[in-house]
Amino acid sequence: MVLKVFFPSCCSSAESGILIGRWISEQNSAVILAVVHFPFIPAQVKQYLSEVQRVTQVSVAVLGSWSNSKEKKEESLSEFLEDLGTIFSHEPWIQISKEGDSKFWSCSTLQKHSTHPKEEEIILVYYDQRKVMLSHLHPPLDTATSTENKADDASKLAAIFDTVARSRVLFMTDRYDDGPIKLTHWQSDGVEASIIVELLKQASVPACMLLTFLLSLISGICRSRVLKFWPWSFLWSKLSTCEQLGHRLQHLQVISSNKKAQNQTQLMRKANIFVSLLIDVALGILLMSWLYKKNRIGHLADTLIPVADHVAEELQDLLQWLMGAPAGLKMNRALDQVLGRFFLYHIHLWISYIHLMSPFIEMILWYVGLSACLGLTMALCILSDIVALLTFHIYCFYVYGARLYCLKIYGLSSLWRLFRGKKWNVLRQRVDSCSYDLDQLFIGTLLFTILLFLLPTTALYYLVFTLLRLLVVIVQGLIHLLVDLIDSLPLYSIILRLCRSYRLAAGVKFRVLEQQDGKPLRLLMQINPLSYGSVVQTYRLPTYSCYPKDSWTSLCKKLFLGELIYPWKHKGDKQD
Repeated sequence: MVLKVFFPSCCSSAESGILIGRWISEQNSAVILAVVHFPFIPAQVKQYLSEVQRVTQVSVAVLGSWSNSKEKKEESLSEFLEDLGTIFSHEPWIQISKEGDSKFWSCSTLQKHSTHPKEEEIILVYYDQRKVMLSHLHPPLDTATSTENKADDASKLAAIFDTVARSRVLFMTDRYDDGPIKLTHWQSDGVEASIIVELLKQASVPACMLLTFLLSLISGICRSRVLKFWPWSFLWSKLSTCEQLGHRLQHLQVISSNKKAQNQTQLMRKANIFVSLLIDVALGILLMSWLYKKNRIGHLADTLIPVADHVAEELQDLLQWLMGAPAGLKMNRALDQVLGRFFLYHIHLWISYIHLMSPFIEMILWYVGLSACLGLTMALCILSDIVALLTFHIYCFYVYGARLYCLKIYGLSSLWRLFRGKKWNVLRQRVDSCSYDLDQLFIGTLLFTILLFLLPTTALYYLVFTLLRLLVVIVQGLIHLLVDLIDSLPLYSIILRLCRSYRLAAGVKFRVLEQQDGKPLRLLMQINPLSYGSVVQTYRLPTYSCYPKDSWTSLCKKLFLGELIYPWKHKGDKQD
């Protein structure tokens, strides 16, 4: 049977002593955590290990002895190291030492209490204790294709990583302590500490308390009954700015919460939200400084009115073209004139509204630009709402055309069932047979003929305004995709993967150091980091947007039948 000994590389130059760690009997493995140096009292070592075991819930014990090759090897020292196995009584007793100036290590086991000792093949695995302790081993993402052997290997690795991670208390003792026990581990040269970090932690407590109070006050106002009445409830649910504001308020509540993260996932989520907010606000401040420099707000306001007039003129030209003979098609002149004049009147109202608001546009843009200090996503959501307001007339045209076209489509389908002796059963949601008299068939024939000959004119207007509406929706969709990207991208995890890739471990790989007959095989365990795609998939933050679940076939069916395609569809909205 193979005995695997995981030895920390930081203890390679440690002085002679005893090895303390955890014995994993299921894997026939020993995880060495530290080396206790001479001199020591065995009773004090046992008491110290019992306290560590009580705090960490890890069965830490003395597993063997360690002899440094730099020291002159004496027979009395070797005999003393062997006798320690009787005092601490661990089976098997592991003995690791160097042979003179040789680069190969000697590793053997003693089984004094066994009547039939077995010769075991020993594999000595070096590992970086600090990296293993700070890393978080992720399970395989593709669990459907994972074999049982892969899952078993992952569980074995998780036991090793968990042993080192839970032994933090053991690493708080260094060789400069005045205690009776001197240890060597990754933090032997002194406990890492930063005065600046500690001061920031102390200063963040009142700041978090103040932020929590302000957020609770804002949340109370948002949950008040005033915002539940129309039109406030309608605006809060439909405006992208309000949705993004509520989303960021939830993020601030998560960050300012005094509840400690229970696991690595919650801790990474808090860190990702904090970095996302920080970068979002930084980008927003850069945008705000750019807007207010060189009076760009005034130039933007002066450009907005001519652009709106140009769009209105293009729409008027388009309607004049539709009221004639578009592409050589002969339309129903009466209906064509009615629809054209109806839409031209709406454009006239829109132009009057724009010119009425023109004196206040620069002031409105000046105050809107200040919202960029809340983050780039807030500025983008306000831009999306401004695009929706500036193209409201196009949306009205689309709704009018879609409703008229949908009315005719459903009227034609109902009259077509009348010719076949069928009708739609509303209660049972199915088509049933039905007998009609002569008057009903005559009136149905007249209505079917009228609707059929008026359909091309209505369909042309519906097609044109649907294409215009889809163009506006695509622009808003691109803006919301950028907002969702900033909201959901786990920036802290990506930066951590870039700078300290070992913190996000997907597995390990082993590299052969030395191999010689009769000597233990020496391997170096290295951490395989998660790929960037897996990092994004694992730590991606949820967003408030809910992408439409309709397929392209369903979308084309809705467009053909004239059903409205709304740009906003969030969780909890009623689907039409």
